Parts: sequence; structure tokens; C-alpha cells
Amino acid sequence: MRCLLALAILALFTGSARAGETPWQEIAPEVEMRLISTGKIKPDGTTLIALEINMPENTKTYWRIPGDTGFPAELDFSSSTGVEDHAVHWPFPKRDQTADYLDYVYYGPTVLPVELQLTGDAPELKLHSVLGVCSDICVPAQASFSMPLANSKPDSANGLRIKQAMALAPIEWPQSEQAFGDVIYDATQGELRIPVMSSAVDLSSLIVTAPDGSPHYGTPQKSPEPNLVVVPVLDGADEFSTNAQSVQLTFMTDEGSFETTRTIEFGAAGL
Repeated sequence: MRCLLALAILALFTGSARAGETPWQEIAPEVEMRLISTGKIKPDGTTLIALEINMPENTKTYWRIPGDTGFPAELDFSSSTGVEDHAVHWPFPKRDQTADYLDYVYYGPTVLPVELQLTGDAPELKLHSVLGVCSDICVPAQASFSMPLANSKPDSANGLRIKQAMALAPIEWPQSEQAFGDVIYDATQGELRIPVMSSAVDLSSLIVTAPDGSPHYGTPQKSPEPNLVVVPVLDGADEFSTNAQSVQLTFMTDEGSFETTRTIEFGAAGL
């Protein structure tokens, strides 16, 4: 059954911070979240924090491209002091697919790492977060956290949790051999045709997304043609040939998860 977003938002109080972590906050039934930190600021002014989410195994939250039924975590650092920029390092998600929807999600306990760029002598983090949490229904749950970042002590336990989550985030494909060939849009079939160039790619793990999440692509399918996958364009197909420029390919190998971006080309059928 397709999950529907509930109208109610769970308003939560900010807990006082201590070294490396904040108190847990309940954000949904049986779901709690806290902010953790490595407690280390590098010479280049960067530091790592993370949202740690404690969920039952049948409860999910969403990847950066959520799919059909939810939305990704929204992080607002605007009330912070000395936080110049941030980048979320999204761990590789699970594909949650039924006859009614296709989502990219995290089930159960989840750590979502965030790299901060700091400035000034006394940076202080104030974070307001909103994320979709889904079990029988989906709710947009929110929480706020504060944490001083200056003069903090290294927290080895939380630092290890964050590093383990960082290791699950896809990195840019490093090999000289291309993982995929030229991506062609076939307008007559409403699908992308993607040649697979590297045997290291686990095709069952392949996720195809647009940089901004639109249009929405379906599950890649092996073509009868060798070393070729086809990917249906699920929505936005009418304007696809004028709006689509590139596609991001995220995938697993025996050595971890990777991603690469390919320009979409339009064959004779797509002109």
C-alpha cells in the first residue's frame, strides 16, 4: 500500500549538547534521533557530524532521491554561527519497490554523515531537520539540535560511527575504464539505453537518477542485447528531450559503492 504523508508534524524540543552527541529525541512512534560529532576540526576548517536515527527494522527514511512516496532529509543550518557550508554524504540506499511505488530508502538504525565547512574562532551548530519517516503511514518528523564545535574533544566512538557511514557513501568512479558507455534516449520506447562497459558493476544494484530528481526513472532492466540495460522514464517524458541533460548512475561493486555522471544523447528516435 502506497504510503501517504500525514498532515501532523511532530514538534520537538532541543536537547542540551555534550561532548560528541546530543540527547536522543523522539521524532515518531518508536523512532528517535540525535546529533553526533567526531569532535575534530581539521586544519582546512572542516568537521564531520551526523544524524543518528534509531528506527525499527520495518521503518524507513529516504535517500537524497526519495522516489515516489517520501522526501529526503532537509537540513537547515541558517541559525548556526560559523557554519559556512555543508555537504551530506548519503550512504548507498535500498531499493523499496512494490506494484504501486519505487522508493530509495534506509531501514532500521541509520547514520547520515554531514561535512561542515567552518569559519571563525567559535563556531556553534544549530540545526533544524525535517525528514520523512514511514512505517504504516509516513510522517514529516522534525527536530532541532545545538552543539558547540569550538574547543571540543575528539569522540572516538561517535567518530567511528560516522566513518563507517561515510564508507558506505558512493564515491566517484576512479578507474580509467569507463563503467558505462554513451547513454542514449529512445523516444519511441520512452527509455534510456545504457551500455555497461565494466564487469565490476553489479547490475542488480544500479540506480539511475537525474541530478535534481526529475524526471523520475524506473528500475533498470537487462536488455536481450548483451551488456545493455534499459531504464524507463516514468514521468516528465513529454518534456524529456528538451530538459534532460545528464544522468547520474549509482551502483555497487565488490569494492564498495560508486557513482558516475553521463551526458544523455538523443538518437534518431529522440530527435
